[in-house]
Amino acid sequence: MESVARATTNIESQPNGKHGKDRCGYFQMPLHYPRYTEVEYRKMPEWKIDCLLKEYGLPITGDVEHKRNFAMGAFLWPH
Repeated sequence: MESVARATTNIESQPNGKHGKDRCGYFQMPLHYPRYTEVEYRKMPEWKIDCLLKEYGLPITGDVEHKRNFAMGAFLWPH
């Protein structure tokens, strides 16, 4: 069986078993998909929308209505 060379990365192991995040653009997918309803998104404060978008690596630019509509478009599915 052939050995495959791996590309080196800047992620280093820490003593606690976690990896360092010194790489530019590091992203780790959250474990759960958000389950907010449209009503909850409409009432959600801007800081919470910002946190949600940031957690999923999505842009947090624009006014609160733009971010709210973006979040609903990204996370709400038609029934």
